[in-house]
Amino acid sequence: MKIALLGYGKMGKAIEKIAIERGHTVVLKISDAIENYNINTANVAIDFSIPEAAVKNISSCLKKGVPIISGTTGWLKDYDNMINLAKEKKGAFIYASNFSLGVNIFFELNKQLAQMMSNLKQYKVDLEEIHHTQKLDAPSGTAITLAESIIKHTNYNDWILDNTKDSNTIMIKSKRIKDVPGTHFVNYNSFVDTISISHTAHNREGFALGAVIAAEWIIGKTGVFTMNDVLNIG
Repeated sequence: MKIALLGYGKMGKAIEKIAIERGHTVVLKISDAIENYNINTANVAIDFSIPEAAVKNISSCLKKGVPIISGTTGWLKDYDNMINLAKEKKGAFIYASNFSLGVNIFFELNKQLAQMMSNLKQYKVDLEEIHHTQKLDAPSGTAITLAESIIKHTNYNDWILDNTKDSNTIMIKSKRIKDVPGTHFVNYNSFVDTISISHTAHNREGFALGAVIAAEWIIGKTGVFTMNDVLNIG
């Protein structure tokens, strides 16, 4: 498999290492404008760029018939436009706020817990995420995915960063601490107890491996997919 890496920061380098270990070739490593390169030298593109570049990267790949995997967060106001473009161009596209196998299992646990807690009004949910100081967006895409799943399966109608007294709004706390790959907590608090689930990443390799597995899986397919499709869970 020939891979184009769109964004060659720490995640891009971690993906490159795992891709090579799995027998693939990285043919492009792009840190600037994608238009300056022939993306069609690749069988698949993996985008871990920055929010300002993600939409351009995704749309360029879809228009040129290159399957694309994107793990960049902070651009989702344009998500529906990218979905429509993928369908229009009969392309192949996967976006995930987190490609880690463990996190995607955590997403399923979060959904099931929300369904179980939906009628227990004495519990108030909040989320906390902790990441390294170089992370540009807050809250994390993973925290937003967790919150949106809770909203879908309960009576909560929105989330907000930091403090809220609105009983129908989920509070997300964001912390930035040096060298933390990513930790997420979901807490249901009542007067008598607290129920919590959490996921702690120890390094970036889980995210990188999931992205490469998704790239392997999408080759030859057409459509818009999620990591649940890749991992056959949920």
